[in-house]
Amino acid sequence: MEGDENSSPRSPLEGESSPRHPNSLNPVPPVLGREGLIDRTQFIRIIIQALYSLDYRKAAALLELESGVHLDSPEYTSLLFDTMAGRWDECVAIINSIDELEAEVRATACFLVRKEQFLELLGSGDGLLPAKDVLWKRIASLDMDRRKVHKLARSLISSEGILTEENMVSRRIKLLLDLVELLPPWVRVPSGRLEHLVETAVLKQTSSCFYHNSPDAVTLYVDHECSQEQIPSKCIQFSNNGEYLATSSRDCTAIIWMVKDDDTVLLKHILEGHMKPISFVAWSPDDTMLLTCGNEEALKLWDVETGMCKLTFTSLVNRTISSCAWFPNSDKIVCGSSEPYNCIFTCDLEGKELEVWQGERMPKVSDLAVTPDGCCLISICSSREIWIRDFPRGKERFIREDHSIASLSLSRDGQSLIVNLNSEEIHLWKVNATSDVPDKFRGHKQGKYVIRSCFGGSNCLFIASGSEDSQIYIWQRHHETPIKVLSGHSKTVNCVSWNPTKPHMLASASDDDTVRIWVANRNPTKIFT
Repeated sequence: MEGDENSSPRSPLEGESSPRHPNSLNPVPPVLGREGLIDRTQFIRIIIQALYSLDYRKAAALLELESGVHLDSPEYTSLLFDTMAGRWDECVAIINSIDELEAEVRATACFLVRKEQFLELLGSGDGLLPAKDVLWKRIASLDMDRRKVHKLARSLISSEGILTEENMVSRRIKLLLDLVELLPPWVRVPSGRLEHLVETAVLKQTSSCFYHNSPDAVTLYVDHECSQEQIPSKCIQFSNNGEYLATSSRDCTAIIWMVKDDDTVLLKHILEGHMKPISFVAWSPDDTMLLTCGNEEALKLWDVETGMCKLTFTSLVNRTISSCAWFPNSDKIVCGSSEPYNCIFTCDLEGKELEVWQGERMPKVSDLAVTPDGCCLISICSSREIWIRDFPRGKERFIREDHSIASLSLSRDGQSLIVNLNSEEIHLWKVNATSDVPDKFRGHKQGKYVIRSCFGGSNCLFIASGSEDSQIYIWQRHHETPIKVLSGHSKTVNCVSWNPTKPHMLASASDDDTVRIWVANRNPTKIFT
């Protein structure tokens, strides 16, 4: 293999202006692809490596033979044989022959070789004097951390780390692998390189696709491109958030709807008992319970299966609850209250108060959420401030907005949050990041009313929001402008909810007293006929 110019790691091949196929007199181009960006030799080596990794060894060997390009560079081949044979001076010579190595990397690689030589000499019967010679003449002269040299020197007395014949082979294999990690990638093609390149290309295409909204695997046969049919846009009938959808209205009732597999829905329960219009509802994480709260009225806890009220939180009747959220185990809740004083408190499902944050400096809380891992409480305070409290460590972070915040929504993984502002912008913040610049989304209308947006679609790649112009706006979360605008309501759309288990389905509620369900044309041919 050594001396074969076609096995050179660099391309175009040094000293060869027109490479030729071994079975043809016609020259083959040194680069491939429409733009001429792919080095032919590198490309073939990566394919050979992939064939070997897939255990197509005969095909890999045949490709090496036909192309004249070898998987292993001459440097790697020599390093392999010299390392396994214990020819340490030759190993160092190979390392020093690689021009593009940085001084620190070169010194580290040479140190590993000499360290192996030193420890093997110590493990031999009469190697003490040769080992000392290697330590002081070969290792000490390297530009290395002196503590590493001193640690090896201590081995002369303690015999720590010495190598015997029993573990010599495995140690030399490990040394070779460690050296390959340090050396440039052309010396030895990285394992799984072709798979990595293809996967990176697929991820890049899906992340840059405006309309990608499918958990299905993408094909490698064509470039990935989704059509607008992936986005909910066809208004049909009512649906649910997951298996159920809860709606509330000014008539003091809430309704639980159940979604069937064919996306049709059935009324499951009408929840009656509030004396005032219901201002919000909150599902338990296990979907077995529902919280409802009327304006300036007590919380009620409902059993989803039976539709019966399990508990009215009578201990909280003197408080005006502004928002409520569940902890991930469905065993307790957290509430924000503004009357008779501002506070945030947690309580169990029997109504017993567990923990309270209050005091003269406690701001008014208008909305809150708990991350799915139960580690962070996120709340909207004093209309322009996002308060993130880390429960385990007690750390706090404040994010200040320049305009009033109307609502807060959390992504399903708890890593991102969005807030609707009365400046007609939606801001996306990372929960655990320290950046003071959010991602921004514009296009909808919001000034006078509370409008709640949401994450949705496959992997929460989209954001949806209602609008005061009676429309629903949808953004791909990496783009500032809407990719879809849905019309159908006649008044302000104040709330949207994307089905977490059916990325093709979105619900919207409006002041026109209707709830609409929007679904994607998952089978456009069938629908249009």
